Amino acid sequence: MIKTKQNLYEGMYVISATLSDDARGKALDKIQSGITSRAGEIVKIHDQGRRRLAYEIDGHREGHYYIVYFKAPTSAISELWQDYHLNEDLVRFITLAVEKVMDKIEFKPLEQAE
Repeated sequence: MIKTKQNLYEGMYVISATLSDDARGKALDKIQSGITSRAGEIVKIHDQGRRRLAYEIDGHREGHYYIVYFKAPTSAISELWQDYHLNEDLVRFITLAVEKVMDKIEFKPLEQAE
């Protein structure tokens, strides 16, 4: 069996803050299963908690942030993005190719407008 090359990715997902804990967990599970069902592997998940968005997105002022490090074939990324666009619980997402997994992630607070 030929093993396809897997790249390391960092995905940031902002899930609707209006969801219950259970529903938010299911939304994160859906993201993870999308990765693993396409021959991907979850490496690490950082739960960054509920945060205020820098600007309103589709009526949302807050979101629950997750940063997921995963390995996946390059071909899986466009398929994942198609799934993400159909996911109503997902406010925003971004996927970046990275060199290494960060052990700790901290957000700087937004600067207050004067």
